[in-house]
Amino acid sequence: MRLDVDVQVPKPLLAALEPLGATCQLLGPGGTEYLPAEGGAYALILYLDRDCRVRRAQTAETLAAGWYVYAGSAYGPGGLRARLARHLRRDKALRWHVDQLSAQANYSAGLALAGGNECAIVGSLLETARFDTPSPGFGSSDCRACASHLLKFRGDA
Repeated sequence: MRLDVDVQVPKPLLAALEPLGATCQLLGPGGTEYLPAEGGAYALILYLDRDCRVRRAQTAETLAAGWYVYAGSAYGPGGLRARLARHLRRDKALRWHVDQLSAQANYSAGLALAGGNECAIVGSLLETARFDTPSPGFGSSDCRACASHLLKFRGDA
């Protein structure tokens, strides 16, 4: 798998992300040094050019090729800068479910929302009617409000 820097993020996907009020533009692997070290939430934008097999607990599932947004929080040491830098690296230990996707993605970028809430990101994106929840419980095992923190963009919506 190669990192494809020529991938164009679909304009409807960018439009859906705009109301989030991110503190910065889409950042790829080299831009995280400009992110705040404070806590907040983030949207990780991923493009998979082929289906991706993901292991979860005692099961495995296949996620279809396409555009995904994963909403997460970064309130630990290093805040948004450290968390997004980790997610955007391809060489990393696979600690979280989303790592299995980000390690295989052709394209990955992040949006940082200082002081933000991951559930608010999910809610805002679902309100656009351009996203589905392809994997219930993905990234949200400790969340009672969201069906999933991983959303799949529907380009035809």
